[in-house]
Amino acid sequence: MAHYRASDSKREQFRRYLEQSGVLDTITSVLVALYEETDKPDNALDFIKLQLGGAGPEPADAEALRMELAALQQKCNLLMGENKELRNRLMQYEPSSEEGSAE
Repeated sequence: MAHYRASDSKREQFRRYLEQSGVLDTITSVLVALYEETDKPDNALDFIKLQLGGAGPEPADAEALRMELAALQQKCNLLMGENKELRNRLMQYEPSSEEGSAE
């Protein structure tokens, strides 16, 4: 019987936690919005995700963004290498600080 009471106590603590953090209110409002929809969505889970703001980019969009990121990283690496090479070449033509102070 003690195990049953401990379980109830944990449930009550968790319920209070959800209440205090606003989770219950948010879930309730999303479910009410779904209930009040005149044309029920085909996929209720997608509706809930959209209402909660959890609908991220589509997988195709995410893949396109990954490809763009990889291309931009490669371009950045090439430009960094070119920058280093140009700096080295510039150093060959610039007089050193010692030569400039001697004149």
